[in-house]
Amino acid sequence: MPPAPEPASPAAPKLRRVHLTRLRHIYRSAGWPCHDPIEIDLLAAGCLMLLRDDQGRETLRPTPEGLQALAQARQQNQAALDAHEALVQKVAWQLHREGRFAWTDLSLRVRIGEADAAGKWAMARPDVFSVRHTTVEAYLAPVVHEIKVSRADLMGDLRNPAKREAYLGLAQQVYYVLAAGIAQPDEVPASCGVIVEQAECDGGKLLQVRPAPARAFTQLPFAMWMALARSTPAGHPTPPNDEPTQLGL
Repeated sequence: MPPAPEPASPAAPKLRRVHLTRLRHIYRSAGWPCHDPIEIDLLAAGCLMLLRDDQGRETLRPTPEGLQALAQARQQNQAALDAHEALVQKVAWQLHREGRFAWTDLSLRVRIGEADAAGKWAMARPDVFSVRHTTVEAYLAPVVHEIKVSRADLMGDLRNPAKREAYLGLAQQVYYVLAAGIAQPDEVPASCGVIVEQAECDGGKLLQVRPAPARAFTQLPFAMWMALARSTPAGHPTPPNDEPTQLGL
């Protein structure tokens, strides 16, 4: 009679962002356990070791596998930040060539919700905010460009309508600029336009695939003028390459 097959060992839990965040906190702390499901997953995945001192007190420390997971996550995050910054600079350069002033590091206070007491103030941090180079305030046409290089970041943004409402409160038009292949244009709400960065093998150009609806605009609020006065526009950003100007950003 053939021997009974050994039961298959369960697969290690897949690490998600919440696991990596907890692992990072344990690495930075004294490692006191919480005894919750997140720690169970990390222990089962071999990312944590449980230690007991001579008085029976338990602490947690990352294993070499846990440190490797943290290092890989850091490298991925850094790559995403580098890709995001590169696309921000590409958009700023494009806007500069179209005769606009662009800012890439603004924090702007905007009122969202109803104009009465039900409304509230929020801080908006658009990736790129730009206005036309003009001496007529009514022709400024402020535009927000929100840059997304990963699908997870985009989906998280789209699940936050208050953030999108803040952008719409800042500008006459709002665009999402998407890295190649992370989403379909129709996944972005119709209140915003869509620009897609082509893959490098296709030239890496910025193509407007859906124009943003233009909202009524007469003047910038005084508080926004003061925020712009305290900040420095992108000026003359370094061109990424010799691409021809793509109209409609």
